[in-house]
Amino acid sequence: MSKQMITGLGDGDVAGYVFLCGEPERVPKIASKLSGPKKIAQVREYTVYEGALDGAKVTVASTGIGGPSAAIIIEELSNLGAHTFIRIGTSGGIAHGLEKGDFVIASGAVRADGTTKSYTWPEFPALANHEVVLALVDSAVRSGLKFDVGVCFSVDGFYSENKVLKDGKVAPMSQSNYMPAFMVDRLADVKAMGVKNIEMENGTVFTLTTLMGLRAGAICTVSDVVPWHPTEKIVDFEGNMLDCIDVAVEAMRTLMSWDKGKKGKFFAPSQL
Repeated sequence: MSKQMITGLGDGDVAGYVFLCGEPERVPKIASKLSGPKKIAQVREYTVYEGALDGAKVTVASTGIGGPSAAIIIEELSNLGAHTFIRIGTSGGIAHGLEKGDFVIASGAVRADGTTKSYTWPEFPALANHEVVLALVDSAVRSGLKFDVGVCFSVDGFYSENKVLKDGKVAPMSQSNYMPAFMVDRLADVKAMGVKNIEMENGTVFTLTTLMGLRAGAICTVSDVVPWHPTEKIVDFEGNMLDCIDVAVEAMRTLMSWDKGKKGKFFAPSQL
């Protein structure tokens, strides 16, 4: 298949290496870190740029919010040859010690979404690719920035899953304070499980790329924290996101270098 159904992208439009982000407005910011950035598509929530990293073509694409739209762009990019994805996103900090402006590199995701259930069994794990995780960790260490590594909570409902403190008690963000009983302790439960942060796309990205035999990883900045862990910390989020982008770009550069040196089965030079 050449021209894709939703984005209209065709043969030659997509690189093997791809940066993903939720917001279309973040795409040109990521692309600005590349040589010769150029917009090649803008359809619905999908903005797609291309550029070069160390002389190799790279794609930057937005996913929109949540699993359904993320799944569409992954399907269409992979149809056109994309094989390695790094997601650059925002998230809410859950684990103790995480503060606004910290970074979380996801090793996997709790699949609390609906999209991945349309692809595979509930028991199938949402795992980040080990090579992408290693490259992100290596880049984050070299950056000297504060980061953590672990499992994220990947959800569909922004307002239904997130909570606020009201009169000293955890309360829903949903309209009219609606919150069914089974939702009351969900954030507390995942914290007890050791989950690091909450976001909306990693579970879909990891599940689909694993099923397709591709690679993906993610680094998210902590843009807010759970209500029982309030903080008055003030963060320059524009600068913070640029730092997050820099870590991801250096990680992609590392992956590309590793791939060039490979001999054998997985993403050998003949496959790139």
